[in-house]
This record gives sequence, structure tokens and C-alpha cells, in this order.
Amino acid sequence: MLDHTRLDDVKIDLIAGMRLIGHDPIAGFGGIGEGMSLQRAPDGRRILWLAHEGPPKNFTGVDVTDPRRPRVIVQTELPHNKVRSNSLETSGNLMAVAYQTYGVGLQPAGIELFDISVPENPRSISFFDCSGPYSRGVHQVWFVDGEFIHCAAGAADFRPRHLLDDQAYRIIDVRNPSRPVEAGRWWLPGTAEGDEAPPPERLAIDSGFRCHNTNIYPARPDRAYVGYIDGGFHVMDIADTSRPTVISSFNPSPPFPGFAHTLMPLFGRDLAVATHECIHDNGFDWPKLTWLLDIRREDNPVPLSTLPMPPIEEYGRKGGRFGCHNVHENPPRDTALQSETLIFSTLFNGGLRVHDISDPLRPREVAAFVPAAPPKARVPAIQINEVYADETGLVYCADRHIGGLYILELDI
Repeated sequence: MLDHTRLDDVKIDLIAGMRLIGHDPIAGFGGIGEGMSLQRAPDGRRILWLAHEGPPKNFTGVDVTDPRRPRVIVQTELPHNKVRSNSLETSGNLMAVAYQTYGVGLQPAGIELFDISVPENPRSISFFDCSGPYSRGVHQVWFVDGEFIHCAAGAADFRPRHLLDDQAYRIIDVRNPSRPVEAGRWWLPGTAEGDEAPPPERLAIDSGFRCHNTNIYPARPDRAYVGYIDGGFHVMDIADTSRPTVISSFNPSPPFPGFAHTLMPLFGRDLAVATHECIHDNGFDWPKLTWLLDIRREDNPVPLSTLPMPPIEEYGRKGGRFGCHNVHENPPRDTALQSETLIFSTLFNGGLRVHDISDPLRPREVAAFVPAAPPKARVPAIQINEVYADETGLVYCADRHIGGLYILELDI
């Protein structure tokens, strides 16, 4: 197990435009999912909360007050090995954690709210149950305003026509955190039993027509920016949370492979960033790209360019996945960087990449970090899965399998 105080032990394949200043193996459980959120605790400490990609761990809190000496202060267990808590978010001293099971009908499948005012002792406040005979629970949560959780979730009363289409966009009212209630939901027409619309045509690589990311920002609280896996990306009107409606959609699949992941607006520039997640090893589902969209007309998103990718010839069969996954999503909290010119992307074995999109027609890579495969990794390459940039410009990224947390300073 690597010692976070010995950076010389961290082998690096490529680094440019940044410096590695800290590393933590997360107590030997360094497989991190898509949940990464930085809390400013009541006592002034900076706690980075991490959701694990799979069992046995639930979530971990890391004190990064001194980013050169990160320190695990709490790590929790899942109730069993058929559930994962892949996503979490914090709002002040509240944390929402998603639970998704490995099969339908299992428990726990939903969202748990925690009081994290004492980070070493997260205290459960409530649990919002999303289990059901056709439900695996919740894959993703977005929780930034302390009032509503936006999520990709199944439900006891939601029966998909196809088992892969089991998670809708759901809005959960948590203004009373001890009694969360559903405020509204939306699913792609044709995917639920009883829909009048016909079912959608399945893609060649069928990943499902279900919700993935649900991003909402205070600059436009009446808008949701939704990635819907094989169903593309959607700009939605949520002024009435009980009746989300689609304003526009962007879906290049087919001919491109699907798995729409994140749609992130850049309001000051009338742009949006859209990522398609790679989900197969060895380039099987290549190309998985990050698109820049012109959204001056929100009812007509227009693709402008894609972020340049490392060469498929070098990375395609390097080991594990190669292609886009997620970006730093500019979460509207005071411990997060909000940038409309720098895009921080995770590319699995392509590592962490930073692109300058000052000219959205000609985005350019300005920094990169690709650590070597950590010891005992499942594949012979790193799998950088998630990224978070804080308000000071420090960048935190994590490996999907075992490598843990890497902390970097930009030098661009």
C-alpha cells in the first residue's frame, strides 16, 4: 500500500502542465466512483468526500486541509456486497449518498441523507426508498442547494418496458431533510409500460435508455441539463418541478455509440459540454468523445467541436477503458472552481486531461496527468474515473480500481 507522504513511490507515465503534490491510497480501498465533493467543515477543515465504485466500502472522508498530506478520517462499510454507492454530493453540512443494487428488487436502493457537521461521525438523518420489483435504486445524485436532490433513480411504481431502462429523472424535495418526498419525475417517452409513444430503437451496443446525470445551477434554477445514456442529452424546463418538460435534445447516437453521461452548461458563453462515457475495455466502444455545443438557442443545440483525444493507437489497447467519462462539473459551492475556459476531463487509461476552450472551435490540451497502473490493479493501466477542482485551482482525481486519490497543482 502506497504511503501518501512518499510521492516518489507514485509512478507516472505522463505529466505536463501540472505537478503532483499529494497522494492517498484511501486505506487500501482506492477504487473511487463518480462522487467527489469538498466540504468546508464547521471547524474550518477541508474534507473531501469520496464515493466508492463498488463494495465493500460505502464512502470515505479525507482531510485535505494540507493537500500535501491528505489523511483519511472516516471510512464506512456497505451493508452487503450487492450494492454500491457510486455517487454522493454535499450541500453545507448535509450529504446525499446514492445506493444502487446489482439486481432489481434488492435493498437498500435509494438515497441516504447524512449530517456531516462532525466529519468523523456522519449521522444518518433519513433514507428515501427507491427500491421496487423493477428497480436497482439510484445511480447518481446532484445536491447543491440544500433543498432538492436531482437524481437518476428507479421507483417502486415505475415499470420499464426494457430492463435496461429502469432509471428515470427524479426530483426529491429535502427541505425537511428528515422527511424527503418526491417533487417530480420524467422519463424518455416510450420506455415505460403504458406509454403511448413507441419504444426507442435499441443501439448496436445497448446500454439502456435511462437517466445518468442531472445538473442544475443557480444561474438557471428552472433548467435541468440531463444525460440520458442511449437517449442523448436534454435541456429541460423544471420551473414546475412536478412537470419537467424537454426544451431540446442532442443525440449523435447513432451513428456514434451511446452512453450520454454529463451535460454541463457554460452560461456566460452560451456553450455546453457533453460527455459520452466509455464503458468497455480495449477500445471496443470507441469513439467516446466530449462535445462542445452552441446553446445560444437552447431549443436548438449545435455541435461546434470535440475535445482532442490522445491517440487511439497508443491508448486503445493499453488496458482497461479508453475514452471520455466525466468532467469537473462546476458545482456551485464555494469550495469548487467555476471555469468557463478550462475543462477538466477523466479519460480512464488516458488519465486526467485539461483543455482550454477559449476558442470553442479549436479546443486545445494544456495539461495532462497519467499515473502508471497502481500495484495489484485489475488492468495494466490507470483508470482515472473522477475529477474535482477546488476554488484555489487544486485538482483532485481518483482511480476507478485501486490507485486512490491524486492531488495536483496546475502549472499552465
